Amino acid sequence: MKDQTAPKDGLDALRTDIERRNPAQPEFHQAVREVLETLAPVLAARPEYAESGLVERLVEPERQIIFRVPWQDDHGRVHVNRGYRIEFNSALGPYKGGLRFHPSVDIGVVKFLGFEQVFKNALTGLGIGGGKGGSDFDPRGRSAAEVMRFCQSFMTELHRHIGEHTDVPAGDIGVGGREIGYLFGQYRRITNRWEAGVLTGKGRGWGGSAIRPEATGYGSVLFAAEMLAARGGALDGLSAVVSGSGNVALHTIEKLQQLGANPLTASDSEGYVVDDKGIDLALLRQIKEAERGRVSEYAQRRGASARFVRGGRVWEVPADVAFPSATQNELDEADARTLVQNGVRAVSEGANMPTTPGAVRLLQEAGVAFGPGKAANAGGVAVSALEMSQNASRTAWSAERVEEELAAIMRSVHAVSYETAERYGAPGDYVTGANIAGFERVADAMLAQGLI
Repeated sequence: MKDQTAPKDGLDALRTDIERRNPAQPEFHQAVREVLETLAPVLAARPEYAESGLVERLVEPERQIIFRVPWQDDHGRVHVNRGYRIEFNSALGPYKGGLRFHPSVDIGVVKFLGFEQVFKNALTGLGIGGGKGGSDFDPRGRSAAEVMRFCQSFMTELHRHIGEHTDVPAGDIGVGGREIGYLFGQYRRITNRWEAGVLTGKGRGWGGSAIRPEATGYGSVLFAAEMLAARGGALDGLSAVVSGSGNVALHTIEKLQQLGANPLTASDSEGYVVDDKGIDLALLRQIKEAERGRVSEYAQRRGASARFVRGGRVWEVPADVAFPSATQNELDEADARTLVQNGVRAVSEGANMPTTPGAVRLLQEAGVAFGPGKAANAGGVAVSALEMSQNASRTAWSAERVEEELAAIMRSVHAVSYETAERYGAPGDYVTGANIAGFERVADAMLAQGLI
Protein backbone atom coordinates (compact mmCIF):
# COMPACT_ATOMS: atom_id res chain seq x y z
CA MET A 1 0.00 0.00 0.00
CA LYS A 2 1.38 3.40 -1.02
CA ASP A 3 2.17 6.10 1.54
CA GLN A 4 -1.07 7.88 2.44
CA THR A 5 0.40 10.68 4.59
CA ALA A 6 0.22 13.42 1.97
CA PRO A 7 -3.32 12.53 0.80
CA LYS A 8 -4.55 12.41 4.42
CA ASP A 9 -3.02 15.80 5.18
CA GLY A 10 -4.60 17.24 2.04
CA LEU A 11 -8.02 15.81 2.88
CA ASP A 12 -7.82 17.12 6.46
CA ALA A 13 -7.02 20.59 5.15
CA LEU A 14 -9.89 20.37 2.67
CA ARG A 15 -12.31 19.34 5.39
CA THR A 16 -11.29 22.32 7.51
CA ASP A 17 -11.80 24.62 4.54
CA ILE A 18 -15.23 23.14 3.77
CA GLU A 19 -16.38 23.73 7.34
CA ARG A 20 -15.11 27.32 7.19
CA ARG A 21 -16.81 28.05 3.87
CA ASN A 22 -20.08 26.34 4.81
CA PRO A 23 -20.79 27.49 8.37
CA ALA A 24 -23.73 26.21 10.44
CA GLN A 25 -24.32 23.20 8.16
CA PRO A 26 -23.59 20.25 10.48
CA GLU A 27 -25.33 17.60 8.38
CA PHE A 28 -23.32 18.60 5.29
CA HIS A 29 -20.09 18.61 7.33
CA GLN A 30 -20.92 15.13 8.63
CA ALA A 31 -21.63 13.70 5.18
CA VAL A 32 -18.47 15.18 3.67
CA ARG A 33 -16.30 14.07 6.59
CA GLU A 34 -17.55 10.48 6.31
CA VAL A 35 -16.51 10.33 2.66
CA LEU A 36 -13.20 12.19 2.98
CA GLU A 37 -12.08 9.88 5.80
CA THR A 38 -12.11 6.95 3.34
CA LEU A 39 -10.43 8.49 0.28
CA ALA A 40 -6.75 8.66 1.26
CA PRO A 41 -5.85 5.22 -0.17
CA VAL A 42 -7.57 6.11 -3.46
CA LEU A 43 -5.65 9.37 -3.82
CA ALA A 44 -2.42 7.56 -2.98
CA ALA A 45 -3.10 4.96 -5.67
CA ARG A 46 -4.48 7.42 -8.23
CA PRO A 47 -2.50 10.70 -7.87
CA GLU A 48 -4.16 12.13 -10.99
CA TYR A 49 -7.31 12.62 -8.90
CA ALA A 50 -5.48 14.94 -6.53
CA GLU A 51 -3.50 16.67 -9.24
CA SER A 52 -6.68 17.75 -11.03
CA GLY A 53 -8.32 19.15 -7.89
CA LEU A 54 -11.03 16.58 -8.34
CA VAL A 55 -12.07 16.20 -4.71
CA GLU A 56 -12.21 19.98 -4.27
CA ARG A 57 -14.56 20.17 -7.25
CA LEU A 58 -16.66 17.23 -6.12
CA VAL A 59 -17.51 18.71 -2.71
CA GLU A 60 -18.70 22.01 -4.22
CA PRO A 61 -22.18 21.89 -5.79
CA GLU A 62 -22.34 22.84 -9.45
CA ARG A 63 -25.38 25.00 -8.73
CA GLN A 64 -27.30 26.11 -5.62
CA ILE A 65 -30.78 27.54 -6.10
CA ILE A 66 -32.75 29.21 -3.28
CA PHE A 67 -36.11 30.85 -3.87
CA ARG A 68 -39.19 32.29 -2.17
CA VAL A 69 -42.42 30.24 -2.16
CA PRO A 70 -45.49 32.38 -1.33
CA TRP A 71 -48.88 30.69 -0.97
CA GLN A 72 -52.33 31.19 0.57
CA ASP A 73 -54.02 28.92 3.08
CA ASP A 74 -57.73 28.08 3.10
CA HIS A 75 -58.46 31.17 5.22
CA GLY A 76 -56.78 33.53 2.81
CA ARG A 77 -53.67 34.05 4.95
CA VAL A 78 -50.40 34.46 3.07
CA HIS A 79 -47.43 32.26 4.02
CA VAL A 80 -43.88 32.43 2.72
CA ASN A 81 -41.59 29.40 2.69
CA ARG A 82 -38.14 28.89 1.26
CA GLY A 83 -37.44 26.52 -1.62
CA TYR A 84 -34.15 24.83 -2.51
CA ARG A 85 -32.61 22.84 -5.33
CA ILE A 86 -28.97 21.79 -5.07
CA GLU A 87 -27.67 20.50 -8.40
CA PHE A 88 -24.56 18.83 -7.05
CA ASN A 89 -22.87 16.86 -9.81
CA SER A 90 -23.85 15.95 -13.38
CA ALA A 91 -20.74 14.07 -14.57
CA LEU A 92 -22.68 10.81 -14.96
CA GLY A 93 -26.00 12.21 -16.16
CA PRO A 94 -28.77 14.69 -15.35
CA TYR A 95 -29.10 15.67 -11.70
CA LYS A 96 -31.36 13.17 -9.92
CA GLY A 97 -32.71 13.27 -6.39
CA GLY A 98 -35.79 13.90 -4.32
CA LEU A 99 -37.66 16.88 -2.95
CA ARG A 100 -38.24 17.00 0.81
CA PHE A 101 -41.02 19.08 2.41
CA HIS A 102 -40.37 19.28 6.15
CA PRO A 103 -39.78 22.06 8.72
CA SER A 104 -36.20 20.81 9.29
CA VAL A 105 -35.18 21.53 5.69
CA ASP A 106 -32.46 24.15 5.29
CA ILE A 107 -29.50 24.63 2.99
CA GLY A 108 -27.24 22.34 5.03
CA VAL A 109 -29.74 19.48 5.04
CA VAL A 110 -30.31 19.77 1.28
CA LYS A 111 -26.56 19.89 0.60
CA PHE A 112 -25.92 16.79 2.73
CA LEU A 113 -28.68 14.94 0.88
CA GLY A 114 -27.39 16.07 -2.51
CA PHE A 115 -23.82 15.08 -1.69
CA GLU A 116 -24.93 11.62 -0.58
CA GLN A 117 -27.03 11.34 -3.73
CA VAL A 118 -23.99 11.76 -5.98
CA PHE A 119 -22.39 8.59 -4.61
CA LYS A 120 -25.62 6.65 -4.28
CA ASN A 121 -26.57 7.31 -7.89
CA ALA A 122 -23.08 6.39 -9.08
CA LEU A 123 -23.29 3.05 -7.27
CA THR A 124 -26.39 2.05 -9.23
CA GLY A 125 -24.35 2.04 -12.43
CA LEU A 126 -27.10 4.05 -14.16
CA GLY A 127 -26.61 7.32 -16.02
CA ILE A 128 -27.72 9.78 -13.37
CA GLY A 129 -25.97 12.59 -11.51
CA GLY A 130 -26.78 13.79 -8.01
CA GLY A 131 -29.03 16.56 -6.70
CA LYS A 132 -31.61 17.26 -4.01
CA GLY A 133 -34.19 19.87 -3.11
CA GLY A 134 -37.16 20.77 -0.99
CA SER A 135 -38.68 23.33 1.31
CA ASP A 136 -39.30 24.06 4.98
CA PHE A 137 -43.03 23.75 4.25
CA ASP A 138 -44.84 21.22 6.46
CA PRO A 139 -47.67 19.37 4.65
CA ARG A 140 -48.90 17.77 7.88
CA GLY A 141 -52.23 19.19 8.96
CA ARG A 142 -52.72 21.04 5.68
CA SER A 143 -55.69 20.44 3.41
CA ALA A 144 -55.22 18.99 -0.06
CA ALA A 145 -56.09 22.42 -1.51
CA GLU A 146 -53.36 24.08 0.58
CA VAL A 147 -50.80 21.47 -0.45
CA MET A 148 -51.79 21.97 -4.09
CA ARG A 149 -51.39 25.76 -3.88
CA PHE A 150 -47.99 25.39 -2.24
CA CYS A 151 -46.81 22.86 -4.85
CA GLN A 152 -47.98 25.11 -7.68
CA SER A 153 -46.09 28.09 -6.23
CA PHE A 154 -42.99 25.94 -5.67
CA MET A 155 -43.02 24.65 -9.26
CA THR A 156 -43.61 28.13 -10.68
CA GLU A 157 -40.00 28.89 -9.79
CA LEU A 158 -38.49 25.41 -9.95
CA HIS A 159 -39.66 24.69 -13.51
CA ARG A 160 -37.00 26.96 -15.03
CA HIS A 161 -34.21 24.86 -13.51
CA ILE A 162 -35.33 21.30 -14.32
CA GLY A 163 -35.94 19.07 -17.35
CA GLU A 164 -35.56 15.45 -18.38
CA HIS A 165 -32.03 16.09 -19.71
CA THR A 166 -31.06 18.58 -16.97
CA ASP A 167 -32.49 17.76 -13.54
CA VAL A 168 -35.14 15.19 -12.62
CA PRO A 169 -36.60 15.56 -9.10
CA ALA A 170 -38.55 12.87 -7.28
CA GLY A 171 -40.25 12.53 -3.90
CA ASP A 172 -38.77 12.29 -0.42
CA ILE A 173 -40.09 12.96 3.09
CA GLY A 174 -43.35 14.93 2.80
CA VAL A 175 -43.52 14.50 -0.97
CA GLY A 176 -45.53 11.49 -2.10
CA GLY A 177 -47.74 10.71 -5.08
CA ARG A 178 -50.17 13.53 -4.31
CA GLU A 179 -47.46 16.17 -4.24
CA ILE A 180 -45.73 14.82 -7.35
CA GLY A 181 -49.07 15.03 -9.16
CA TYR A 182 -49.59 18.67 -8.23
CA LEU A 183 -45.99 19.53 -9.16
CA PHE A 184 -46.23 17.78 -12.52
CA GLY A 185 -49.55 19.42 -13.33
CA GLN A 186 -48.10 22.88 -12.73
CA TYR A 187 -44.99 22.06 -14.77
CA ARG A 188 -47.20 20.94 -17.66
CA ARG A 189 -49.36 24.06 -17.42
CA ILE A 190 -46.38 26.43 -17.43
CA THR A 191 -44.31 24.73 -20.14
CA ASN A 192 -47.11 23.43 -22.40
CA ARG A 193 -45.17 20.15 -22.66
CA TRP A 194 -46.00 16.59 -21.64
CA GLU A 195 -42.46 15.91 -20.47
CA ALA A 196 -43.04 12.75 -18.47
CA GLY A 197 -39.36 12.30 -17.64
CA VAL A 198 -39.09 15.59 -15.75
CA LEU A 199 -40.34 14.09 -12.46
CA THR A 200 -40.34 10.54 -11.14
CA GLY A 201 -42.64 8.95 -8.60
CA LYS A 202 -45.65 9.68 -10.81
CA GLY A 203 -48.88 7.68 -10.74
CA ARG A 204 -48.75 4.47 -12.76
CA GLY A 205 -51.64 5.62 -14.93
CA TRP A 206 -49.76 8.66 -16.20
CA GLY A 207 -46.12 7.78 -16.61
CA GLY A 208 -45.09 6.27 -13.29
CA SER A 209 -43.32 2.98 -12.77
CA ALA A 210 -44.43 -0.15 -11.01
CA ILE A 211 -42.52 -0.80 -7.75
CA ARG A 212 -41.41 2.84 -7.37
CA PRO A 213 -43.21 3.36 -4.02
CA GLU A 214 -41.78 0.07 -2.75
CA ALA A 215 -38.27 0.46 -4.12
CA THR A 216 -36.37 2.13 -1.27
CA GLY A 217 -37.72 -0.17 1.42
CA TYR A 218 -37.41 -3.26 -0.75
CA GLY A 219 -33.86 -2.33 -1.71
CA SER A 220 -32.77 -1.86 1.88
CA VAL A 221 -33.98 -5.36 2.74
CA LEU A 222 -32.39 -6.87 -0.38
CA PHE A 223 -29.07 -5.25 0.54
CA ALA A 224 -29.32 -6.69 4.07
CA ALA A 225 -30.00 -10.11 2.55
CA GLU A 226 -26.83 -9.79 0.44
CA MET A 227 -24.74 -8.80 3.48
CA LEU A 228 -26.02 -11.79 5.42
CA ALA A 229 -25.47 -14.11 2.45
CA ALA A 230 -21.85 -12.94 2.24
CA ARG A 231 -21.49 -14.27 5.80
CA GLY A 232 -23.33 -17.50 5.09
CA GLY A 233 -26.68 -16.39 6.54
CA ALA A 234 -30.20 -15.45 5.42
CA LEU A 235 -33.13 -13.30 6.56
CA ASP A 236 -35.55 -16.21 6.82
CA GLY A 237 -36.56 -16.74 10.43
CA LEU A 238 -34.86 -13.62 11.80
CA SER A 239 -36.53 -10.91 13.88
CA ALA A 240 -36.22 -7.27 12.81
CA VAL A 241 -36.66 -3.79 14.23
CA VAL A 242 -37.75 -1.06 11.81
CA SER A 243 -37.93 2.64 12.65
CA GLY A 244 -40.42 4.98 11.01
CA SER A 245 -43.86 4.34 9.62
CA GLY A 246 -43.73 6.17 6.31
CA ASN A 247 -43.28 4.82 2.83
CA VAL A 248 -39.78 3.40 3.37
CA ALA A 249 -40.62 1.72 6.66
CA LEU A 250 -43.88 0.20 5.40
CA HIS A 251 -42.21 -1.38 2.39
CA THR A 252 -39.25 -2.51 4.47
CA ILE A 253 -41.72 -4.37 6.67
CA GLU A 254 -43.45 -5.81 3.59
CA LYS A 255 -40.27 -7.15 2.00
CA LEU A 256 -39.02 -8.55 5.33
CA GLN A 257 -42.23 -10.55 5.64
CA GLN A 258 -41.93 -11.75 2.03
CA LEU A 259 -38.43 -13.07 2.77
CA GLY A 260 -39.52 -14.88 5.93
CA ALA A 261 -38.32 -12.41 8.56
CA ASN A 262 -40.49 -11.09 11.40
CA PRO A 263 -40.56 -7.27 11.73
CA LEU A 264 -41.60 -6.33 15.25
CA THR A 265 -41.73 -2.53 15.33
CA ALA A 266 -42.74 0.77 13.74
CA SER A 267 -42.36 4.31 15.08
CA ASP A 268 -43.18 7.97 14.65
CA SER A 269 -42.27 11.20 16.45
CA GLU A 270 -44.35 10.24 19.51
CA GLY A 271 -42.72 6.86 20.18
CA TYR A 272 -42.77 3.30 18.90
CA VAL A 273 -45.03 0.27 18.80
CA VAL A 274 -43.76 -3.27 19.30
CA ASP A 275 -45.86 -6.27 18.31
CA ASP A 276 -44.77 -9.62 19.72
CA LYS A 277 -46.65 -11.45 16.94
CA GLY A 278 -45.05 -9.35 14.24
CA ILE A 279 -46.42 -6.21 12.60
CA ASP A 280 -49.87 -6.50 11.03
CA LEU A 281 -49.00 -4.63 7.85
CA ALA A 282 -52.59 -4.20 6.64
CA LEU A 283 -53.58 -2.54 9.92
CA LEU A 284 -50.51 -0.30 9.99
CA ARG A 285 -51.14 0.79 6.40
CA GLN A 286 -54.76 1.58 7.15
CA ILE A 287 -53.74 3.82 10.03
CA LYS A 288 -50.77 5.54 8.38
CA GLU A 289 -51.74 5.76 4.70
CA ALA A 290 -55.54 5.83 4.67
CA GLU A 291 -56.21 7.63 7.95
CA ARG A 292 -52.89 9.51 8.34
CA GLY A 293 -52.97 8.54 12.02
CA ARG A 294 -50.32 7.80 14.66
CA VAL A 295 -48.64 4.49 15.48
CA SER A 296 -50.12 4.64 19.00
CA GLU A 297 -53.47 3.81 17.37
CA TYR A 298 -51.99 0.56 16.08
CA ALA A 299 -51.45 -0.71 19.61
CA GLN A 300 -54.98 0.25 20.61
CA ARG A 301 -56.51 -1.72 17.72
CA ARG A 302 -54.12 -4.65 17.49
CA GLY A 303 -54.81 -6.14 20.90
CA ALA A 304 -52.72 -7.82 23.60
CA SER A 305 -49.69 -8.62 21.43
CA ALA A 306 -48.86 -4.94 20.79
CA ARG A 307 -47.87 -2.09 23.06
CA PHE A 308 -46.96 1.54 22.47
CA VAL A 309 -43.90 3.06 24.16
CA ARG A 310 -44.25 6.82 24.25
CA GLY A 311 -40.98 8.66 23.73
CA GLY A 312 -39.04 5.38 23.60
CA ARG A 313 -36.25 4.29 21.31
CA VAL A 314 -37.17 1.54 18.89
CA TRP A 315 -33.62 0.16 19.19
CA GLU A 316 -34.44 -1.03 22.72
CA VAL A 317 -36.31 -4.00 21.22
CA PRO A 318 -34.06 -7.08 20.85
CA ALA A 319 -33.80 -8.29 17.25
CA ASP A 320 -31.44 -9.96 14.79
CA VAL A 321 -31.46 -7.19 12.16
CA ALA A 322 -32.22 -3.46 12.27
CA PHE A 323 -33.49 -1.02 9.64
CA PRO A 324 -33.28 2.70 10.48
CA SER A 325 -35.87 4.02 8.03
CA ALA A 326 -37.04 7.37 9.40
CA THR A 327 -34.57 10.29 9.23
CA GLN A 328 -30.97 11.40 9.68
CA ASN A 329 -29.04 10.75 12.92
CA GLU A 330 -31.84 8.75 14.55
CA LEU A 331 -29.54 5.95 15.75
CA ASP A 332 -26.79 7.15 18.11
CA GLU A 333 -23.96 5.47 20.04
CA ALA A 334 -26.16 4.53 22.97
CA ASP A 335 -28.63 2.91 20.58
CA ALA A 336 -25.82 1.06 18.78
CA ARG A 337 -24.51 -0.23 22.08
CA THR A 338 -27.99 -1.54 22.94
CA LEU A 339 -28.31 -3.24 19.55
CA VAL A 340 -24.92 -4.92 19.96
CA GLN A 341 -25.76 -6.08 23.48
CA ASN A 342 -28.99 -7.57 22.12
CA GLY A 343 -27.08 -9.51 19.46
CA VAL A 344 -27.93 -7.63 16.27
CA ARG A 345 -26.25 -9.16 13.20
CA ALA A 346 -26.85 -6.54 10.52
CA VAL A 347 -27.99 -2.92 10.20
CA SER A 348 -29.21 -1.63 6.83
CA GLU A 349 -29.95 2.07 6.41
CA GLY A 350 -33.27 2.75 4.70
CA ALA A 351 -33.11 6.47 5.49
CA ASN A 352 -30.36 8.90 4.51
CA MET A 353 -27.53 9.01 7.10
CA PRO A 354 -29.71 7.80 9.98
CA THR A 355 -26.75 6.47 11.99
CA THR A 356 -24.34 8.84 13.72
CA PRO A 357 -20.58 8.43 13.04
CA GLY A 358 -19.93 7.15 16.55
CA ALA A 359 -22.69 4.57 16.21
CA VAL A 360 -21.31 3.40 12.86
CA ARG A 361 -17.86 2.86 14.39
CA LEU A 362 -19.29 0.97 17.35
CA LEU A 363 -21.33 -1.34 15.11
CA GLN A 364 -18.38 -2.04 12.83
CA GLU A 365 -16.02 -2.69 15.74
CA ALA A 366 -18.54 -5.19 17.11
CA GLY A 367 -18.52 -7.08 13.80
CA VAL A 368 -22.04 -6.09 12.78
CA ALA A 369 -22.65 -5.99 9.01
CA PHE A 370 -23.44 -2.34 8.36
CA GLY A 371 -25.03 -1.15 5.10
CA PRO A 372 -24.67 2.64 4.66
CA GLY A 373 -27.57 4.51 3.09
CA LYS A 374 -25.75 5.46 -0.08
CA ALA A 375 -25.63 1.74 -0.88
CA ALA A 376 -28.48 0.18 1.08
CA ASN A 377 -31.20 2.64 0.11
CA ALA A 378 -30.16 3.08 -3.52
CA GLY A 379 -33.21 1.09 -4.64
CA GLY A 380 -35.44 4.14 -4.70
CA VAL A 381 -33.34 6.17 -7.11
CA ALA A 382 -32.58 3.05 -9.14
CA VAL A 383 -36.27 2.54 -9.92
CA SER A 384 -36.61 6.28 -10.53
CA ALA A 385 -33.99 5.87 -13.25
CA LEU A 386 -35.92 2.89 -14.60
CA GLU A 387 -39.00 5.13 -14.66
CA MET A 388 -37.01 7.62 -16.74
CA SER A 389 -36.13 4.82 -19.16
CA GLN A 390 -39.79 3.84 -19.51
CA ASN A 391 -40.77 7.48 -20.06
CA ALA A 392 -38.14 7.91 -22.76
CA SER A 393 -39.54 4.98 -24.74
CA ARG A 394 -43.22 5.65 -23.93
CA THR A 395 -43.57 2.18 -22.44
CA ALA A 396 -44.61 0.67 -19.12
CA TRP A 397 -42.86 -2.38 -17.69
CA SER A 398 -44.54 -5.05 -15.63
CA ALA A 399 -44.07 -5.10 -11.87
CA GLU A 400 -42.25 -8.41 -12.23
CA ARG A 401 -39.72 -6.94 -14.64
CA VAL A 402 -39.09 -3.86 -12.50
CA GLU A 403 -38.62 -5.95 -9.38
CA GLU A 404 -36.18 -8.23 -11.19
CA GLU A 405 -34.23 -5.18 -12.35
CA LEU A 406 -34.25 -3.76 -8.80
CA ALA A 407 -32.95 -7.03 -7.33
CA ALA A 408 -30.17 -7.17 -9.92
CA ILE A 409 -29.16 -3.56 -9.22
CA MET A 410 -29.05 -4.13 -5.45
CA ARG A 411 -26.91 -7.23 -5.95
CA SER A 412 -24.59 -5.14 -8.11
CA VAL A 413 -24.43 -2.32 -5.53
CA HIS A 414 -23.55 -4.85 -2.84
CA ALA A 415 -20.97 -6.56 -5.02
CA VAL A 416 -19.12 -3.39 -6.03
CA SER A 417 -19.14 -2.10 -2.42
CA TYR A 418 -17.91 -5.45 -1.07
CA GLU A 419 -15.23 -5.93 -3.73
CA THR A 420 -13.96 -2.34 -3.51
CA ALA A 421 -13.58 -2.64 0.25
CA GLU A 422 -11.55 -5.83 -0.28
CA ARG A 423 -9.41 -4.15 -2.96
CA TYR A 424 -8.50 -1.28 -0.63
CA GLY A 425 -7.69 -3.46 2.38
CA ALA A 426 -10.92 -2.98 4.34
CA PRO A 427 -12.76 -6.30 3.97
CA GLY A 428 -16.38 -6.21 5.11
CA ASP A 429 -16.37 -2.40 5.48
CA TYR A 430 -19.29 -1.35 3.28
CA VAL A 431 -18.88 2.32 4.23
CA THR A 432 -15.37 2.42 2.76
CA GLY A 433 -16.35 0.25 -0.18
CA ALA A 434 -19.43 2.27 -1.13
CA ASN A 435 -17.65 5.62 -0.74
CA ILE A 436 -14.68 4.63 -2.87
CA ALA A 437 -16.68 2.78 -5.54
CA GLY A 438 -19.05 5.72 -5.99
CA PHE A 439 -16.18 8.20 -5.93
CA GLU A 440 -14.17 6.34 -8.57
CA ARG A 441 -17.10 6.23 -10.99
CA VAL A 442 -17.78 9.97 -10.68
CA ALA A 443 -14.09 10.88 -10.61
CA ASP A 444 -13.30 9.00 -13.82
CA ALA A 445 -16.17 10.74 -15.62
CA MET A 446 -15.00 14.14 -14.36
CA LEU A 447 -11.45 13.46 -15.51
CA ALA A 448 -12.67 12.44 -18.96
CA GLN A 449 -14.75 15.61 -19.35
CA GLY A 450 -12.02 18.08 -18.44
CA LEU A 451 -11.91 21.02 -16.06
CA ILE A 452 -15.51 22.25 -15.96
